[in-house]
Amino acid sequence: MNDSVKKVGFIGIGNMGWPMAGNLVKAGFEVAVHDVDPERTRRFCAEHTATAPGLAMLARSDVVVTMLPDGHGVRKVLIEAEQGSFLDNAGFGLLIIDMSSSEPTGTRELGRLLHEKGIVLIDAPVSGAVPRATTGTLTIMIGGDDPVGIERARVVLQAMGNRLFETGGSGTGHAAKALNNFLGATSFAAASEAVLIAQRFGLDPATLVDILNVSTGKSFISEVVMKEHVLDGKFASGFKLGLLAKDVKIAEGLGRAVGLDAPLLRLVSDRWARACEQIGFDADNTEAFQSWQDNLTE
Repeated sequence: MNDSVKKVGFIGIGNMGWPMAGNLVKAGFEVAVHDVDPERTRRFCAEHTATAPGLAMLARSDVVVTMLPDGHGVRKVLIEAEQGSFLDNAGFGLLIIDMSSSEPTGTRELGRLLHEKGIVLIDAPVSGAVPRATTGTLTIMIGGDDPVGIERARVVLQAMGNRLFETGGSGTGHAAKALNNFLGATSFAAASEAVLIAQRFGLDPATLVDILNVSTGKSFISEVVMKEHVLDGKFASGFKLGLLAKDVKIAEGLGRAVGLDAPLLRLVSDRWARACEQIGFDADNTEAFQSWQDNLTE
């Protein structure tokens, strides 16, 4: 462990944050946690060697990790929550690692605001869902304008992931996450349509997926997701439909921000937004297949 990083604050111990914070405890860090659910916080501290001192004290950690649903939540907890107690108590040089799926342009704005207070913000979103959060083998995309801060963060990030990529300046980690999830969402939508058409025509979906997996249609979606979660009806990938729809929407916004006409991105974003409206934010993302199953041409 880097001697300069001993105390780590962790904000957001949901489905992903819980095992990630747990791995920091296992790695030997002194971990303080905060969550909007006090009972969840209490249970985490009871199961791990961790404390829950409140935002004011948590701000005095060496490094603070945020793992929240979106950038609005990150901004709120750092700046507004508990009458701004976090920002009021954060020391000069504090390093904040935002591992949430935040909007890249919002990350840059927040980074500039925190920089004025002497606080370093880097973005380090993840890929791998709950299973790899549990095993500490997440893929982590690291963006930031402070090379020293990135190197200081590395010892913390290595306790949670085994594939670390430096992506460039502030917000680029969040951009990489959103674009990756756009491609995953596109692949799932396309594979779902192929399977549903096969099914209606009388072609066994399992046979089609076997063909895809030894042909040019092969992908992570066809090889893992279709096999393990759709064809067997399990629908339990561990990643909420609403979160994936949100990530694709972030990618759509990024396309607009850079002035690129991206019609496929708009179409896929609309497809997932409609599925989310139909079956709910908290449904597993693979359940979108079921919402599309009843679609009929006019």
